[in-house]
Amino acid sequence: MQNIRRFLFAQSFIYFEIWKNCARIVLRRRIRLRRTKPMTQNKTCQNCKSQFVIEPEDFDFYKKISVPPPTWCPECRQRHRYAWRNERVLYRRNCDLCGKSTVTIYSPNKPFKVYCPPCWWSDKWNGFDYGRNFDFDRPFFEQWQELQLQVPRIALLSKNSVDSEYTNHADNNKNCYLSFGVFDSENVMYSTNVYNGARDTMECYRLQNGNDLLFECIDTSRCYNCQYSVLLRDCTDCSYSYDCRGCSSCFLSSNLRNKQYYFLNERHSKEEYEKKVNEFKLGSHVDRQKLYEQFLDLIKTKTIHRYALIEKSVNVSGNAIINSKNAKQVFDASDAEDSKYCIVCPDVKNSMDAYHFGFRCELIYESHALIHGYNVKFSHLSYDDSYLEYCDSCHNSENLFGCVGIKQGKYSIFNRRYEESEYKILKEKIITHMQKTGEYGEFFPYRLSPFGYNETQGQIYMPITKEEALTQGLKWEDRVPGTFGKETIKPENLPDLIGDAPDSIIKEILVCARCKKNYNIVQPELDLLRRFKIPIPRLCPDCRYLNRISLRPPRKLWHRQCMCDYSAYLNSARHAQHLEGHCPNKFETSYSPERPEIVYCESCYNSEVA
Repeated sequence: MQNIRRFLFAQSFIYFEIWKNCARIVLRRRIRLRRTKPMTQNKTCQNCKSQFVIEPEDFDFYKKISVPPPTWCPECRQRHRYAWRNERVLYRRNCDLCGKSTVTIYSPNKPFKVYCPPCWWSDKWNGFDYGRNFDFDRPFFEQWQELQLQVPRIALLSKNSVDSEYTNHADNNKNCYLSFGVFDSENVMYSTNVYNGARDTMECYRLQNGNDLLFECIDTSRCYNCQYSVLLRDCTDCSYSYDCRGCSSCFLSSNLRNKQYYFLNERHSKEEYEKKVNEFKLGSHVDRQKLYEQFLDLIKTKTIHRYALIEKSVNVSGNAIINSKNAKQVFDASDAEDSKYCIVCPDVKNSMDAYHFGFRCELIYESHALIHGYNVKFSHLSYDDSYLEYCDSCHNSENLFGCVGIKQGKYSIFNRRYEESEYKILKEKIITHMQKTGEYGEFFPYRLSPFGYNETQGQIYMPITKEEALTQGLKWEDRVPGTFGKETIKPENLPDLIGDAPDSIIKEILVCARCKKNYNIVQPELDLLRRFKIPIPRLCPDCRYLNRISLRPPRKLWHRQCMCDYSAYLNSARHAQHLEGHCPNKFETSYSPERPEIVYCESCYNSEVA
């Protein structure tokens, strides 16, 4: 019995020692993790000198892709990328290979070789013919710019399209005109960011999932025969409507769900509805102007705006986000996951600081205009690539560093091929060199952009004066396209009714009522205007585009409180989600505090609208 007690005591002592050692190991690991885990850092932007924050999860991402933390604030980093996107300022110049006149985003005074799309995609030239060695006695960007100036640039990035000469960032289209970011569409004019197909559509912005017969519609999905509307889903025959879903035959209405024959948000019989709509001469410019002003008043003073358009998403912030999770500060995003500071990003994962990219992109950082990319950093205008750094206009390639205009290449630096082992060694040596010169870890400098800032989307979303641009090191293009004073007909002399517009209108030179720039009407445009019963436009395409942009909230967030007031419900059948006063809920929203719109939190919005 005594031996058994001694045995049990010895065993308990052993177990105690084991437990103590395990506890000591766990404690050491926790201390080590606390010491090594990145902490939130406040930093000063080296460009604008404002304060910005780098979160612990940001450091995790930087470590994952082996890059240093940024030294510019998120807003300045986005301006960097904006300065590389000339989306819609078009010129004509001769192809430097075949000599034919071509439409291009590069003005004739730009110091680049520019090839028309058929020549650029052809086998008539090879990017590797421009290969060169890296000189460790010179800065990286100085040598990269020399390569950039030698390699031919594609006039417009348009692929697999028919009769769509005036389209950029476009693929698989037919009969499209002056449209940008358009895919799988037919007979689309003056529209931007059209995905998954559209037909017979004009003057629209951000259409998704198939749309037909739309005019002046914004942020719309799966709709048919709608005009002058915003935030429509699954709607038919709706005009001058805002935030409607599953509706048909609605006019000057907002915040409706599954309704029919609504005029000014009131239900009518089919006959009454048609009578009220027919009181307007929809083919008249005068009547259309009055309707548009009523529509703007409806949006600003009578419509409830959800603080952000966020649907089927978890742990996200920004605006226009669908089916996403763990995405912060993202805008115009769908199927985005574990991403941050991204704009116009369908189907992306594990990415930060990128603009206009997607369709199966992952591990993207500080880049612009990528499609089907994996582990791409500091790169521009490159499709179907993996493991790229500091590359421009490279396609169907992998493991490139500092290359320009490469198609179907791999293990190359400055357009020169290497063996895999050589490539990896040389790449690391160049990165070390760039770290010493202070060049590694940021997007391309302003001075390397092929465009003047006033040619780019930067001037649309972050406008500045020429003097401000030059002071910040940005370029400016003084020869932007446009003629003035050549008009053959004044706006006041245009026919009020589209039915009175003669076929000869396509031979006239019109003048914009706002900016005074000359423009014209082309035959397919006239055909659609007559079909839609839309009068001849009095504004040029650029001013009409700016009107559409103004109807969308900016790509920026403000902290605000819900505007829902309990007293508004006292005589109503509905009830607020709070017992008294204003709703206490706060949120981040793209509606700045000085804007006139009525902005609600999610719960108050749902109680009123959904």
